[in-house]
Amino acid sequence: MRLKDKVAIVTGAASGIGKEISIIFAREGAKVAIADLDQRAADATAGEIDPTGKRVVGVAMDVTNEQLVDDGTAKVVETFGSLDVLVSNAGIQIVAPLVDFEFAKWKRLLAIHLDGAFLTTRAALRQMYKQKSGSIIYMGSVHAKEASVLKAPYVTAKHGLIGLAKVVAKEGAAHGVRANVICPGFVRTPLVDKQIPEQARELGISEQDVIKNIMLKETVDGEFTTVDDVAETAVFLASFGSNALTGQSIVVSHGWFMQ
Repeated sequence: MRLKDKVAIVTGAASGIGKEISIIFAREGAKVAIADLDQRAADATAGEIDPTGKRVVGVAMDVTNEQLVDDGTAKVVETFGSLDVLVSNAGIQIVAPLVDFEFAKWKRLLAIHLDGAFLTTRAALRQMYKQKSGSIIYMGSVHAKEASVLKAPYVTAKHGLIGLAKVVAKEGAAHGVRANVICPGFVRTPLVDKQIPEQARELGISEQDVIKNIMLKETVDGEFTTVDDVAETAVFLASFGSNALTGQSIVVSHGWFMQ
């Protein structure tokens, strides 16, 4: 029970990586708020993880909306009495050549990844500073370290999260708050499944070639990173006992990127 009675908010948690993190956090003893744009999906996921509704709850949260973020965070604190961990995981992916990229789509992606990280961080810090403790975990990507074609705003946003985490680590240290970034490789989630045909179409190659020669080419074993790989890393960061591990980015990618 590495997270016994810790209170966590996980954004974008109704599916994919966020859902798996929530499942393992709950298994490790945490009280978890499933924060998602879709209230029904958040409630359904919470009920799936904890049918009693006592330790896992759904919270409607549009991470780009200041009021909804502040209200949702306040609701979690009111429900569980504290806030120990924020996992800023909500994100989307849009692929297109830079010369054709629509400005509105650029702004939408950056708003979800960066504005969302800022707003949820600020709301969490206001509670964590009162408690003099807390851990903030950002869901980065290998694209926080490396660039790929067709992903200009995504690469930009993920690089930005590392900068934000470093600032939070420095400002938060005096208040017992740590901040770190998980940088997964390609994880077979609906977000990645959507990219495969899109990249095949843009690059004029087969979907199998996208998987083998683009997504997994640089790994040591040709394997996708799993949601469990990422979730276990989140538990490790959330439960780490000192400021020795803060302001860092951990790559979980089957060796795609080696620091």
